Amino acid sequence: MYTNKIKTGLAAFGMSGQIFHAPFITTHPAFELTAIVERSKELSKERYPSAKIVRSFEELIAMDELELVVVNTPDSTHFDYARRALEAGMHVIVEKPFTSTYAEGELLVALARAKGLMLSVYQNRRWDSDFLTVKQILSEGKLGRLVEFESTYPRYRNFIKFGTWKETGEMGGGLTYNLGAHLLDQAVQLFGVPEAVFADIAILRDGGQVDDYFVIHWLRPSKAPDVKVTLKASYLMCEPEPRFVLHGTEGSFVKRGMDPQEAALNAGRMPDTPDWGVEDESIWGLLHTEKSECRYPSVPGNYGGFYDEVYRHLRLAEPLSTDAAGVLPVIRLIEAAWESSRKGEVVYL
Repeated sequence: MYTNKIKTGLAAFGMSGQIFHAPFITTHPAFELTAIVERSKELSKERYPSAKIVRSFEELIAMDELELVVVNTPDSTHFDYARRALEAGMHVIVEKPFTSTYAEGELLVALARAKGLMLSVYQNRRWDSDFLTVKQILSEGKLGRLVEFESTYPRYRNFIKFGTWKETGEMGGGLTYNLGAHLLDQAVQLFGVPEAVFADIAILRDGGQVDDYFVIHWLRPSKAPDVKVTLKASYLMCEPEPRFVLHGTEGSFVKRGMDPQEAALNAGRMPDTPDWGVEDESIWGLLHTEKSECRYPSVPGNYGGFYDEVYRHLRLAEPLSTDAAGVLPVIRLIEAAWESSRKGEVVYL
């Protein structure tokens, strides 16, 4: 059925490559994991022996047989690596955050269009179980008119993990560009781009070098101007706050716990195992309306939906929801949040 497989190269085999990309590429029948960049190690050989190990990004994009390259390297390299892959005539998936600046993102979008190539951003958490459940609740109008939406990524690590670029800021990192890219993208999917933002971004942990806390308030999102939107993340939530809190004119929905896919991948499970992405009933959200109060069944998550969309776009010419042009506003929002935090004032887009 899939004779013309999408030959794919991974630009790195760190946590992102091992957990979020290789398992979904290799379990989708339309893809072939053809090559992996490992500069000195050979960690991929045991699990993916058919994939060629190459020692540099230059060697990767010189492979004529590749059709698609996944740029899953440190944040500061995204622009340059994506540009070089596009110039080499390859379709590209870029890990979030898409780029470090809005201007860089605009240049990449223009280059992809000029060359007629796909440029996608790996916003996999659109396929989180909890987010899909929130979308279902809103689409069915179970809360009446939504008035308040709060989305939080609770983390707890009260020490600095030294020796990683994500903690030093040397090659990007920081919570706002990292988890903020997911929270902002999900909110844009639901409510559109806001008119303005007001944000507080800070370093709370002793010895921290990058931001590990943020709260971002939205003013008048384009699709729902009256909804009060608050996005939050912190590395100092020993008692996790709810992942989602929604209040409407006819009820509320409160969701605790996290989508189970990342934990399953870290434990070595593959996406083609039974009951993939199914949440335990113990962390189903609470739906409380005027008429009833119940645990609302979570929609199963599936990050494989991202790669299925890529396949359908490249082979069947179907629309791509993660096209970089549509994700670009997220980078503008991150820049505006930083500006707001520095100035202590509302920033209009």
